[in-house]
Amino acid sequence: MSEAPAFSLGVFAVILFNALLLGVETYSGLSRDHGHVLDLAEQFCVAAFTVEMLVRLGAHADRPKAFFRDPWNVFDLLVVSSAFVPFLRENTTLLRLLRLARVLRTARFMPQLRILLVAVGRSLPGTVSFLFVGALILYVYAMVGWICFARHDPAHYGSLGRAALTLFLLMTLEGLGDAVHAGLAVSPFSIVYYASYVLLASFVLVNVLIGVVLNALDEAREMEAEQTAAASPGQGPEPGAAGPAADPADELRLRIAALRHALAEVEARLDAPPRETSAPAAPRSPAPAPASAPAGSGSSGR
Repeated sequence: MSEAPAFSLGVFAVILFNALLLGVETYSGLSRDHGHVLDLAEQFCVAAFTVEMLVRLGAHADRPKAFFRDPWNVFDLLVVSSAFVPFLRENTTLLRLLRLARVLRTARFMPQLRILLVAVGRSLPGTVSFLFVGALILYVYAMVGWICFARHDPAHYGSLGRAALTLFLLMTLEGLGDAVHAGLAVSPFSIVYYASYVLLASFVLVNVLIGVVLNALDEAREMEAEQTAAASPGQGPEPGAAGPAADPADELRLRIAALRHALAEVEARLDAPPRETSAPAAPRSPAPAPASAPAGSGSSGR
């Protein structure tokens, strides 16, 4: 039942209805005039999500590890159960943030959005390295800018923080022309400073970040394809093949079932009555050739 299209469509509709409620509550007039109706609608959403979680947990009653192995199931369970935590219910800000997190549950029913979210998560390690390199470049150029331009342009390079903020805004190429003209008024060699910074910060680093995200997106698509193939009947891996997310207990059950099937076939063949084999027919001896009449016998009868 939890995997039925009608069930998934109903849950998706409730998620969209919950998102609509969050938007309506931002209007103070509607929230004041129809507060009771909005509270009832919120209680309906909580009840619907609770029933959904109970149905999903009941579907995995015989294999609870499979439920918690799926990160989306864990995320859904945390978001839904947060509505029953006393501390969170009393904190209006946290409760609204957690209600907003319910909207992210639409990723369960939208494969492309799920792939994007997984790609963002898998790109975080590469993004951290990118941020470290970017911060190092920003620090070095901010120090050079403070040394070269602090006296002539204290509004933008008067301190390390101002220089870093100026260069961070220049990373988007916004106001680059004004900065270059101001630098040329100080020294003609400032063009080397700005050109090298734009080349590293705006082109090289941004392309590296794009490469990290695209690589993570390809990995997320491969993971989604493997999960879809494993979930589709008749298209999953062989019983003896070890998949990337294969459960050892499930694999052992499949092997035992295959052995039982093979033993049943052997027993059926042993219990079957032997077939009666007919004796092979004796080879026929060739018929004797008729005796030829003696020569002259025809003339003697005349």
